[in-house]
Amino acid sequence: MRRIPVVDLFAGPGGLGEGFSALRHKGRPVFKIGISIEKDIFAHRTLELRAFFRQFADGRAPQDYYSYLRGNLSREELFQLHPAEAAAASAEAWHAELGSRDYPPSEIDRKIRNVLGHERNWVLIGGPPCQAYSLVGRSRRKNDPTFATDEKHLLYRQYLRILAEHRPPVFVMENVKGLLSAKVQEEGILDKILSDLENPLDAIYGRGHRRGNLNYRLVSLVATSTNMPHRCDPRDFVVRAEDYGIPQARHRIILLGVLADGHTRPGLLVPQPQVSIDDVIGDLPPLRSGVSKEPDSPEAWRGIVLGIAGAEWLRDRKVDETLRQEIHSLLNAVASSLGRGGAFLPPSRRAVRRHRDWFFDERLAGICNHETRSHIRADLHRYFFVAAFARVHERSPLLDDFPKMLLPKHENVAAALQEAKFNDRFRVQSMGRPSTTVTSHISKDGHYFIHYDPTQCRSLTVREAARLQTFPDNYFFEGPRTQQYHQVGNAVPPLLARQIARIVQDCFSSVKPPKFAKNPQGAFS
Repeated sequence: MRRIPVVDLFAGPGGLGEGFSALRHKGRPVFKIGISIEKDIFAHRTLELRAFFRQFADGRAPQDYYSYLRGNLSREELFQLHPAEAAAASAEAWHAELGSRDYPPSEIDRKIRNVLGHERNWVLIGGPPCQAYSLVGRSRRKNDPTFATDEKHLLYRQYLRILAEHRPPVFVMENVKGLLSAKVQEEGILDKILSDLENPLDAIYGRGHRRGNLNYRLVSLVATSTNMPHRCDPRDFVVRAEDYGIPQARHRIILLGVLADGHTRPGLLVPQPQVSIDDVIGDLPPLRSGVSKEPDSPEAWRGIVLGIAGAEWLRDRKVDETLRQEIHSLLNAVASSLGRGGAFLPPSRRAVRRHRDWFFDERLAGICNHETRSHIRADLHRYFFVAAFARVHERSPLLDDFPKMLLPKHENVAAALQEAKFNDRFRVQSMGRPSTTVTSHISKDGHYFIHYDPTQCRSLTVREAARLQTFPDNYFFEGPRTQQYHQVGNAVPPLLARQIARIVQDCFSSVKPPKFAKNPQGAFS
């Protein structure tokens, strides 16, 4: 079976592409990444390393790859030992910035044509950077005079231009739910994007062009009543990842576009039982956080945590007797033997409860990217409090629930208490439920991503965040830890992407490739 080429734009560390690459039919790959384009240097390094891994058949990656993950081999040595696969990976993962003067459209088009050749059945995937569209990003920049002209609003036009120029029969575009309400200069962003995606030639070249016809029908992956030849309600494009076996309440707009030939009726994502956070990270080795701004050691960390027993805030009236007893009981379980993890750890003695076949690679024989952050003394107390609170009250506390002496001494805390805005700035992830959305903000601090186990008293590691995003354990994130978090938070969950890929595969049984018309310069589109 000939594999269907994929062009991946704004690829990040490759979550969407990984899902397409992982789809199998009768044991054989359905899709093949032809080219993935990413501008961030660290995300590109992650992307290129995964492209190298995929050059080998399932289960046939060289032992050298695992030696690199364990830190026993350099990246340069790994690639030198396997030059053909390294060269293929380098050709597949392109470090370039769409829309930049350094990478003109002609160069991008040449690259895409080279990987597609004469293949007319292929798929375009990706999502423009979404910070400018997110609700948090908009609230932070509402008084920024450059917000309305920020090019991040318009990067989707780079995606749109490639649609118009190369005419894939099927495309998938992902972005944040905040698009539903986002506006620039009083115009709804999503309505404009939907209209442009339905008629990309008109949007890019203007009405009256002589480039033939190219019309797409945008369909929902989740709403049964809308997969008809008419525009979906924009809300029907929102995919709730936790409804499809992803251990995270991640709500994203995902647009599936097919040529508007009237014949293709894409299927829908199949709902699956919910998966909780502890189902997918509960097997990972327990770790302690580090101590920031003072000497760090296991004994020092434990001493700070045990100091909670005599802390004045523990006697505050907001700490009811049940919670107080729970805190004292948990303090008795705090160990001094916990480590802080590292880039590679020995394997866990426990097995992940859900999606084991997806996550686990016995050849890895360990855990990657599982290293904790450091936190200041006051935050260690806050983290312990919120995790214990959630055990008793089965929810994450708001700032209103905090003992007064435990509140941060920040100027904006009073406003948060009064306006109930960002009142949940210390958010623990609760056992028995999917996590909250893993976002790129996890790269800045861990306050929104506190581990449910009070005795570990810390925020989530990169590997734990990657598990919530459903990256396989042998997927290694390159760069400094902050950049690793950023990559994970911005990605599409690969396990969700694989389910989308299955729907796209079915589209090719009925979709007809577009006819290519010569443009006025004589080059084929």
